[in-house]
Formats: sequence, structure tokens, C-alpha cells
Amino acid sequence: MSFFINDALAEAAPAAAAAGPNGLAGLLFPIGLIIILYFFMIRPQVKRQKAHRALVESLKKGDEVQTMGGLMGKITDVGENFVKVEIADGMVVTVRRSAVEAVMPKGTLKEL
Repeated sequence: MSFFINDALAEAAPAAAAAGPNGLAGLLFPIGLIIILYFFMIRPQVKRQKAHRALVESLKKGDEVQTMGGLMGKITDVGENFVKVEIADGMVVTVRRSAVEAVMPKGTLKEL
């Protein structure tokens, strides 16, 4: 009484299809994905890290900077790991050098 269910009959696979794709063709897709991942994700991130490292190393007294926390101010003192940033008249904060996100053009603080 198989009125609703059809009988499933298995057929023997051809000999050529049973062997499957050769090893190189099977690896082509994963290798392609790794290459795409490298060019679209890893390489741009490494370039951004190099640019940020160069920016942090080039900090000097008198630069107007913006930190990752959003503070903007003028560098008053540069140490090996920290910089002192004057965010208002007489208000100096110490931040890590790596927390400096951008060096602003001269005169930016006067516009604020």
C-alpha cells in the first residue's frame, strides 16, 4: 500500500563519476576563497595598521590631534608611550600615543 510514497530505486553510478574530481580541482575553490579573503580583508587592515603606526611615530609637540575617544587638543609633551594633550586653557590630559586617531590641520581648534 504505497499510495502516497513512491518507491525509491537506486541506480548504479557511472564509473567515471564514482572516482570524483581530481585533487587539484577540489582544492581550487578553497584556495580561491583564501586569496579573496586576503585581498579584501587582511591586506587593507595591514595597510591601515602601517599608516597608524607611522602617524603615531611622527607625533610632535604642537600638533593638533583627535583621540579615539573624541577629544581634540594640542600636544604639549611627547613621551615614549604617552602624550600630554591640552584640551582647554590649563586643562591637560595624558593619553596613550596609540589612542591618537588623527592629526588635524593647523588652526582646527580655533574654529571650534
